[in-house]
Formats: sequence, structure tokens, C-alpha cells
Amino acid sequence: MSDEQQSQNPVNDVACFRLFQLISPSLPIGGFTYSQGLEWAIEKGWVSNQPQLMQWLEMMLKNSLTTLELPIVAKFYQALEEDDEDCIQYWSNYLYSCRETSELRAEELQRGKALFTLLKQLDIPIKASWQPQDDPNAATQNQLLGFCIAAKQWGISLHHLQQGYLWSWAENIVTAGVKLVPLGQTAGQRSLIQLSQWLPQAIVRASQIQDDDIGSFTPSVAIASSRHETQYTRLFRS
Repeated sequence: MSDEQQSQNPVNDVACFRLFQLISPSLPIGGFTYSQGLEWAIEKGWVSNQPQLMQWLEMMLKNSLTTLELPIVAKFYQALEEDDEDCIQYWSNYLYSCRETSELRAEELQRGKALFTLLKQLDIPIKASWQPQDDPNAATQNQLLGFCIAAKQWGISLHHLQQGYLWSWAENIVTAGVKLVPLGQTAGQRSLIQLSQWLPQAIVRASQIQDDDIGSFTPSVAIASSRHETQYTRLFRS
């Protein structure tokens, strides 16, 4: 099938709209309630303007999204195709272990549990082993796995899912910056334009990451997140 024929395929069109639904801020999983340490970084003056915000986001993109989240999305997607339960469990545990603060771990579990609950309500099959009822801290209850389950159900390709996930993250974190710095709405849109120029290369680089190199190195995010846990005044969830 040619690219033109694929673009005119109603099934592909529906998958595209399902992707929009999956990454929408209206998806009730609390995605826009976290700042991932940015709120503390702004309070302490680490980030005080749009250029500094872009430096912060570039650091997160290159040293976490590209090297951890995107490769694990690919692992989950392939594991679901192959029905590889061991692979899903391994990378779920690994992802959870890479969340360096109690706040980041709580975010991982809370957003994952909310997404799994939503998928079940939307009649998307959820295996019991992915959401153990006797373990509220089960690592398989994570957002990345939930996104992949929905993507497989709705016919969303891995590449498009990775694009959507990156955009969802970018929109979330830029919106947080606009509120907290604060920045104007135009500056926020400029930030998204600049950030989105880096996203295609992030997907390419992520596909080249070897298993032994999957991980994140964002010590400033870890420090900011741990300090945000006890920050006196907070707009974002901890």
C-alpha cells in the first residue's frame, strides 16, 4: 500500500484520532498535576526565564526521555506483540527503580493506576498480572505500559505512540513553566515550537540505545523533586 493510500485509510485515521485522545490533557489521569521538580527549581532561581526553561527541558529530553522512557515504550510495545510477560515485568521494575525520589515514584504509580482504571472502563482488556489487586505498588501499573496497551488495542504504531508521548510530556512541562516562572502564553508557544524541533531526533536516538544503556541521568531533577516533596507552597502535586 502506498503512502497516499495509507493516508486515505479510514482505519489509520481512527488510530490517529485515538492517539490524540490518549495524549489529550482531558484524559483523566492527572498528567497536568505534576511538575517533576520544576516548581522547586523555579522557586530557587534555577529556572527564571524562557531560555533557562529550555535548558532544563533539553536536559530532561536528552538524559531521560530519550534514554529511558522511549526505549522502554519500545520494549513494552514489542513485548505485547509477543505476549512476553517476563519482559513486561522486568522493564516495569526497571522503570520504577529509575525513579529516584518518592515523589517521582508516586507519580509513576498514580498516573499508571489512573490510566489502567480508565482503560478497563473503556473495555480495553487488562490482564490480571498487569494490575495485581493485592499489591497497590505493583510496578506494572505504570503509564508507559498503559499507553502501549491502548496503542495496541487502537492500532497506533510504535512511532506514532512515541511521537504522542513526547508531545504530551512537552505540553505538560511547558504549561507548568508558563504558570510557574511565569511566562506569557506566546513564550509558551515559542517554547513548544523550539522543543518540538528536538523531538524527531530523540526518537531516532532512542531506537539506537542498547539495553545496557537504558537509564536516566538527571541529578538536578532528582534534587529538585526531592526538595519539592517538602516545599512549603506548592501548586503541583507531590
